[in-house]
Amino acid sequence: MKITTYFFKVMVLLALSGPVCAATANYEVVPLPQQIVMQKGGPFVLETGVEILAMAALQREAEFLKQYLKEVTNIDLPITQKYTKKGRYIKLTISPKVKKAEGYILTVNQKGIRIEGGSAAGVFYGIQTLRKAVKEGAVLPAVIITDAPRFVWRGMHLDCSRHFFSTDFVKKFIDLLALHNMNRFHWHLTDDQGWRIEMKKWPKLISVGSQRTGTIIGTNSDIDDGIPYGGYYTQDEVREIVAYAADRHITIIPEIDMPGHMLAALASYPELGCTGGPYQVGHYWGIYKDVLCIGNERVYQFIEDVLTEIMELFPSEVIHIGGDEAPTDQWRQCPKCEGLGQTHFTKRVFDFLTSKGRRALGWDEILEGSPEDAMIMSWRGTEPGAKAAETGHDVVMSPTTYCYFDYQQVEETLFEPSRCGGCISIEKVYSLDPAPDSLSVMARRHILGTQANLWTEYITNEAMLEYQALPRMSALSEVQWTQPKRKNYEAFKERLTRLTALFEQYHYQYAKHLWPDRQIPSRWLF
Repeated sequence: MKITTYFFKVMVLLALSGPVCAATANYEVVPLPQQIVMQKGGPFVLETGVEILAMAALQREAEFLKQYLKEVTNIDLPITQKYTKKGRYIKLTISPKVKKAEGYILTVNQKGIRIEGGSAAGVFYGIQTLRKAVKEGAVLPAVIITDAPRFVWRGMHLDCSRHFFSTDFVKKFIDLLALHNMNRFHWHLTDDQGWRIEMKKWPKLISVGSQRTGTIIGTNSDIDDGIPYGGYYTQDEVREIVAYAADRHITIIPEIDMPGHMLAALASYPELGCTGGPYQVGHYWGIYKDVLCIGNERVYQFIEDVLTEIMELFPSEVIHIGGDEAPTDQWRQCPKCEGLGQTHFTKRVFDFLTSKGRRALGWDEILEGSPEDAMIMSWRGTEPGAKAAETGHDVVMSPTTYCYFDYQQVEETLFEPSRCGGCISIEKVYSLDPAPDSLSVMARRHILGTQANLWTEYITNEAMLEYQALPRMSALSEVQWTQPKRKNYEAFKERLTRLTALFEQYHYQYAKHLWPDRQIPSRWLF
């Protein structure tokens, strides 16, 4: 109430002051900062003549600020490293008084704007807040915003195996993460229906594994379209995307799903399976019985070669090794696999990654018998994650019940483009608490954060993917960033309504269920 009252007073004062005609910025953005304290004194007007003042180490952040402000205000501000007394500046700096690396302090007064970060990443998040605030107007009331994220892992997942998305679109998706203060991009690159990343030592993964001869129509109907489908990322393209994300303080977590979900690899190299094939890249969705032969030493050479190339491409400490939905039928019938199970396989892979200074992350199926340092991604509800955290594992919460964005957004699906799963509304996403008080203090320390997943069996193009992500991604960003006591769903909807102006400016598709007046008129005919 205090913030709202102050904004009203500022607007009245600006109206009475006469010459100022620009609209007023609004600091209540998405995700909501932890503390917004309005100050006395006149506002700062963002206009020609203002400069961006940044030390050498923050030139990249300064360039982003320059770009963002030009896009949202059409004002092109120069960047400088030289300070003069008469200058008017937006100053970017790293400050020891900001204790958290991703935290920042944004100060606005009549003389200028200052963004102090605990690191360059903190400065970048302060820039995001400023960017979203000034979309409302170039008159910035005096304020001190003190902010830092609740969780260190704030992620989104994208499955590029079932349906392939271009390098340019992956970058556009990464831009969405940056807009929402997210810092982890979980990139699902291989599965039964396609291997999407070039491997130099195993070239058939691309020549064979990246192509399927058709795709099932609908939800595993008896009809196959018979249309060849494929695509993959070269290693140069991967490096380009990794660098693009790093510039925006986003770490890419690559996933090579194993020992199940490996049909595309088996089609490429049949000797890696228990039966020897024949195999073909998957056409339909779901779980295939064909898995890697975990008693075959050549399989471990394959895995180590693939992971070595993955580690050369991705600097992330964490490598996702999948581990979900691996049927055991063929292992029970295979002489080489006698007496072995997934725990044996996971430990071999884990030990290899550990020897290279990396950490293994897997879906919650790997929890049983997994090494103590293994990271768990809890997808079958929050319970496996809670159990893992209580036993000392680091956990990322990604439960189907809140975080599967391929699921429907509303109960009535007549006008929805996807036909996947149940219903996860934006309000349901907003209600998630990944680390509730019901967990012990120790367990809550092991909850690194949360992410949402976009599986693409039924998401066939870029517009559908954006639609499924937005605006639920915005709700998730407040779960990831904002402390629970600051969250309020009704107030969030107001902030989200303002944020949609940026969705539209950047030509993102988004679901409009919260704004029926924005939906297409043809719906009214039914």
